[in-house]
Amino acid sequence: MTKDIVKKAKNGTYYFRANLGYHPITGKQIQKYRSGFKTKKEAREEYSRLLLTKSDELEEKQDDILFQQFIEDIFLPWYKTQVKERTYENRLPAVRKHFTFFNSLITTEITPIHVQKWQLALSKKKYRSSYIRNVQGLFSMAMDRAVVLGLAESNPSKIVGNVKKTKTKIDFWTKEEFEKVISLFYKEDYYQHFLFISLWFLFMTGMRIGEATAIQWEDIDFDSGVLSIDKTLYYKNLDNYSFVEPKTKASVRQIALDGDTLTSVNGRTCSKLSFKPIM
Repeated sequence: MTKDIVKKAKNGTYYFRANLGYHPITGKQIQKYRSGFKTKKEAREEYSRLLLTKSDELEEKQDDILFQQFIEDIFLPWYKTQVKERTYENRLPAVRKHFTFFNSLITTEITPIHVQKWQLALSKKKYRSSYIRNVQGLFSMAMDRAVVLGLAESNPSKIVGNVKKTKTKIDFWTKEEFEKVISLFYKEDYYQHFLFISLWFLFMTGMRIGEATAIQWEDIDFDSGVLSIDKTLYYKNLDNYSFVEPKTKASVRQIALDGDTLTSVNGRTCSKLSFKPIM
């Protein structure tokens, strides 16, 4: 078997490629390539040495796994089993975009100073603090997993702490602003009429877009005037979408609808709605 392993190069030297088994964590094959031996005997001796010490090589590989390999081969497959599909797919781009800062580092060698430099780098790119906090939350979860698996001694993200939370100012339409917008629609046109009803429905209920696009006729009780919200739309593309449960239990709720909103949604004439056009 050794005769088949050792090969002769065109320059007259000898080389071989040794298979040392599989990584105990990732399951990937570990190979060692050696070349430049003057004699076949020297190549065979080195090959035999590698086989005798392969247990040490495997142990070393377990401790020295690169962060990028840890994320792709270990963390992400595990994380996918812990969250809903839409949550995983929504967060995956952020993981692959921002975790690259640590890709060339050995997982166990990531220190608090690395995390602090990463925070500053993200802040300089003008990301909102809420976004940075979410990204670092994912990183902290990954490092927690590394600690559990023995691939890191501690979580440097928790030592540093997350960036300061800032309160985001949210602008809401006033009644007058809403009236001004809906007065611009020509309700005799089917498409503009649909937009008018959609905006009216959103403004009067306060629903999220995903919740509104998941509403079906059976969710509205026109007799009692109650709207039931118990699902949201997961949309990836025209061929991949479905109704799914909301992220939290608090999102499942009922909303009382006023008479004008019921009239609007039911497809009747909108001429009797309380909000009269300003223009």
